[in-house]
Amino acid sequence: MSQPLSVAEYKATVAALLPAARTVTLPVEECHGRVLAEDVTAGVSLPPFDNSAMDGYAVWAADVAGASERAPIELPVAADIPAGRTDGPPLEPGTAHRIMTGAPMPDGADTIVKVEDTDGGTERVRLFAAAEVGKSVRRAGEDVAGGAIALRAGTLLGAAQLGLAAATGRDALAVKAGLRVLVLSTGSELVLPPDPLRHGQIYESNAIMLAAAMRALGCEVDVVRSVADDVGTFREILAKHSEHADLIVTSGGVSAGAYEVVKDALTSEGVRFTKVAMQPGGPQGCGTVAGTPIVTLPGNPVSVLVSYEVFLRPALLTALGHAHVDRPVVRAQLLEPLAAPAGKRQFRRGFYTPPVAPGAGSVTGTVGPRGGPGSHLLAAFTQANCLIVIDEDTTEVAEGAEVDVLLLS
Repeated sequence: MSQPLSVAEYKATVAALLPAARTVTLPVEECHGRVLAEDVTAGVSLPPFDNSAMDGYAVWAADVAGASERAPIELPVAADIPAGRTDGPPLEPGTAHRIMTGAPMPDGADTIVKVEDTDGGTERVRLFAAAEVGKSVRRAGEDVAGGAIALRAGTLLGAAQLGLAAATGRDALAVKAGLRVLVLSTGSELVLPPDPLRHGQIYESNAIMLAAAMRALGCEVDVVRSVADDVGTFREILAKHSEHADLIVTSGGVSAGAYEVVKDALTSEGVRFTKVAMQPGGPQGCGTVAGTPIVTLPGNPVSVLVSYEVFLRPALLTALGHAHVDRPVVRAQLLEPLAAPAGKRQFRRGFYTPPVAPGAGSVTGTVGPRGGPGSHLLAAFTQANCLIVIDEDTTEVAEGAEVDVLLLS
């Protein structure tokens, strides 16, 4: 029997299997959560022109030098400049223009006196404070210069990034398309709610979990739940639904026992089934079927989620063009002792509490397990915000020892 692959070896194998996502051009308003495929060059400077940062009065700084509450300076108001005005006249010395936030600075003006430092006059205004040159003035290009790169390829597009793209004149962006993923859950014991269970049956959940996780990354997911443990049926469904898939993900049917439908159907089809030195999630498989990459996961729900986190999620993020694909790992003190099997990297569900503020005592976070190591204990996963990682050469970890913690949120 061949030696199990290490977690790192199998992670690299899965990552190399997935194709890079296609590039598509979409309207800016449809790009939230996608990854930018090409640099965005600013079509205009931001701001495009010098403008007022305050509601107030545009003046010559020299004209208001020495103004104060006791010795106000009074100037005639020669013009009103609301935001959006494009034909504002130049400012003559010895006059003021009433100006609104965002409105263009008139030629000649070199400072703003905010309205709170005036009497708010509309024909003549009394100014109770001086203002140095450039006060409350936003300079053209001080945020982004026209022609400069505003957003780099590989940027995850959130609200701020889309706002910047729109502000620089973009109405569409080249982004990475979501991979088209076919998810198949196998097992004759699987029943779909709300049908009643008979003795020996369970409700299907793996496909729901996998689809939700991959849709959250922007993938387009087609789901086939509860495929019976029959090789002919499995092959027929696989062929029917995989024509347009970029990736196939299955759960169940990959262990060493009988009735392992995925393993029986695909061993001779270019898929390699192996053991990975980890718990849970040891039985794994990957390869291609008719040219389409396939990743075959074990059937227990915790094994599915751990396998997704360790292998599939980083591979999918890489394929989708993300610059950062791995969950953060921190060190934390263990709140109770743990045992682990020799020769396997163990991933235990846990709850991580970050360290308190500097100077208040602790500088290291703490972590405690949630549930036992069993790969069927899904409820414990809902109470976890991390995975406690215990290396292959460690069989016991004492309370208070520091461990690696893979943060899930």
